[in-house]
Amino acid sequence: MDRYTLSCSAEAHDLEPVVLAVHELIHRLPVTAKSRDRDGIRVEDGRVIDRHYNGPILLEAIKKNLHIQVTPSSGPYKGVPVRVTPLRDEGGNAIGAIGIVDITGIFDLATLMENQSAIIKQVCGKDPCPLDSEQIDSKR
Repeated sequence: MDRYTLSCSAEAHDLEPVVLAVHELIHRLPVTAKSRDRDGIRVEDGRVIDRHYNGPILLEAIKKNLHIQVTPSSGPYKGVPVRVTPLRDEGGNAIGAIGIVDITGIFDLATLMENQSAIIKQVCGKDPCPLDSEQIDSKR
């Protein structure tokens, strides 16, 4: 029987199969991971981009042992919403972390609603959109 074990000293190649699987599960969005004591891995577009990755949010999630949802101010994902969660041992201690780009964080519904009228005017030229003369019969 094969067995796969992650630890606080797992190397990038130890994390690679799990990270690649998660990457495929979430439609090839970027995924990063690292163990507490070793460099991590960064995967994008179906391939490993970096086997010495130590992203600031991964490090923070391990240090604080908390799930973090944030838009980083530094690193390769600067300005892009991410979600990072710790990998924990049986005692609940952070032994690593795994993170993804958070496409749900890209869409701020409140801001969209606040700007809806301006968006409609920009797209359609008038408010309401579409104009009566532009409506399709099936949508009336």
